[in-house]
Amino acid sequence: MMIEAKNKKYISLSIEERLSALYEEYTTDEVLVTSSFGASSAYLLGLISKVNPEQKIHFIDTTYSFPETISYKKKLAKKLGLQVIDVKPDRTENEFTLKDETWSKNPDFCCSLNKVKPLQKLKSGFKIWVSGLMAHQNSVRSEKEIFELKDDILKFYPLIDCSDEDQKEFISKNNLPAHPLQLCGYNSIGCFHCTKKGQGREGRWADAQKTECGLH
Repeated sequence: MMIEAKNKKYISLSIEERLSALYEEYTTDEVLVTSSFGASSAYLLGLISKVNPEQKIHFIDTTYSFPETISYKKKLAKKLGLQVIDVKPDRTENEFTLKDETWSKNPDFCCSLNKVKPLQKLKSGFKIWVSGLMAHQNSVRSEKEIFELKDDILKFYPLIDCSDEDQKEFISKNNLPAHPLQLCGYNSIGCFHCTKKGQGREGRWADAQKTECGLH
C-alpha cells in the first residue's frame, strides 16, 4: 500500500486501532520501536503494551542519560512488562565525545556519533519504525503525517495528531508513573549536557541553533 493510501486509512482510526492495524500488516519482528524514556514516553509505551505486549522496545543509551532516566526506564518497564533492549554507541567514538566534550562545540556531531549511527546499524533489520512524535511538540514535527519514508525505512507516528491533554489523560487513567525530572521543571528530557528546565521542548539544546537530535 502506498504511503498516501496508508495515511488516508489510518487518519480516521483511534490510536489503539492504528497500532492494531499495524500488526495486521507487519509481524512483531519487522517492527522497530524506539523510546527515549523521556517525559512523554509512557503514552506510546503504555499503548503498545496493551496492543502487543511481545513488542521489544529499543533504548538508545548514549551514556549521557540522566540517572533519573535510567531509573525511570526500569520502573516503567517493570510496570508495563516491557522487554527493553539497550543500544549503545561505538565505545571509541563515545569515549572521544566524552574527552572532547563534543556536545559543547558541535552538538550535531555528538548526536550523530551517540544516537544516529547506533540506530542506523539497528534499523537495517526492520521494515517499519514506530516513534512517539507528536505534532504539537515543535514546528518540524507539526509537518509530519502518520507515515513517512525516511531514508530506507518506513516511519510510523501513531500519536502525531494527539494533544498534550490526550497524553496526560492516558497516563493518569492508566496510573503510569511520570518521569521524576518532570516534577523539577523538565518537560523534554534528553542527555544531561544538553537538557535544561523549560516548557515543551524549549529546554533542549537551549544554547544552540538545534531542535532535533537527528534521529527523526
